[in-house]
Amino acid sequence: MKTVVLAVVCAALAICASRPSDTFETSAGAVKITPIQHASLMIEAGGKVIHVDPVGPEFYEGLPQADLILITDIHGDHMAPPTIAKVKKAGTTIIAPAAVAKTVTEAQVLGNGESKTLSGWTIEAVPMYNLTRGPSAGKLFHDKGRGNGYVLTYGGKKFYIAGDTEGVPEMRALKNIDVAFVCMNLPYTMPPDEAAEAVKAFKPKVVYPYHYRGSDLAVFQKGLEGSGVEVRLRDWYAK
Repeated sequence: MKTVVLAVVCAALAICASRPSDTFETSAGAVKITPIQHASLMIEAGGKVIHVDPVGPEFYEGLPQADLILITDIHGDHMAPPTIAKVKKAGTTIIAPAAVAKTVTEAQVLGNGESKTLSGWTIEAVPMYNLTRGPSAGKLFHDKGRGNGYVLTYGGKKFYIAGDTEGVPEMRALKNIDVAFVCMNLPYTMPPDEAAEAVKAFKPKVVYPYHYRGSDLAVFQKGLEGSGVEVRLRDWYAK
């Protein structure tokens, strides 16, 4: 039994060690961001842990539980109750749109345009939706108002998490974003060239492509050459 437990612990530590994290300095201290997988990421600052769209319990072995969980949408690659149960603890706050709260009933509802302050973070819900793409004529994969992107502000720095969206006007109108996580995958969101055009409109200092399964990131990178936006590529699909 001890051998089995030791093997599990070692495997968990190996998974954690293989995940590269980036740190951003703010006036309130460092913010550490760790890609988990696909649309999931972990943010640490001020002794608090935020898990965004936690999906896949196996990806969270050895990771700290959440003080705050943010969920963007109802789709299974963003909302996964078994994983939420794994990463939450007593006192965890969950913030989500109303459509998510129908399933994750303990969630505090935050709608597009609303904001909340928690543990030094200001959390603003912003629109994420499709303009043209959907499963059939007259239907969209993501209707306006159903899901949330989030702009998180901490120590004077702004972090934007796009969620599933095309390059909507609300994204293009964002101001003073320091770090952005922007999706790109077809057919559900947008291709890399469209994502690059949207990023050029709001000009974050740093952008990470995420939620990009099957996309050509070289196209995204090339589309932002000369824009002044730093593109950082990370492997969101490491085993």
